[in-house]
Amino acid sequence: MTTTVTAQHANTLLEALRSNLDILGELAARYQVPVRRQTRKDLPTIASPQDVHSLMAKEMSSLAQEQLRVLLLDARHQVVGQRVIYQGTVSSSQVRIAEVLRPAVAEGVPNIIVVHNHPSGNPEPSPNDVAVTRKLQQAARVLDIDLLDHVVIGGYSCASLKEQGLLY
Repeated sequence: MTTTVTAQHANTLLEALRSNLDILGELAARYQVPVRRQTRKDLPTIASPQDVHSLMAKEMSSLAQEQLRVLLLDARHQVVGQRVIYQGTVSSSQVRIAEVLRPAVAEGVPNIIVVHNHPSGNPEPSPNDVAVTRKLQQAARVLDIDLLDHVVIGGYSCASLKEQGLLY
């Protein structure tokens, strides 16, 4: 049985989750339950494509389909969030530029890194990867967001479009 999640269903689920989180927060405060909050020093910092690979490869290298994610980074390049933007097929994923940039705008972060996997195991960026990255970079600049890199994970290795001189 295949279940299709529509935007309406997704919004309903998100509202239910937010409501539950609010209730849990109120209960924790009422019963003085200590809540562990992530501090700035707990956040991973990205200084290189290898840092991205270390953070994402374990999860993304074994995916059977292409998946595109965006890492949301603060001014110190600390990862404050990540979002799955697209789930594609074995060999491709359609990318809408606005969908990739939306989380950065919504969260008000100044920097992003795009990460996607190649299920084939070959991390070399395709011509389409390069074209999409350039469009992303242009659109991000308009929004005053820095696209720091686009890292492609293939198996247990990665390729950085920045290191390859494909970001300008």
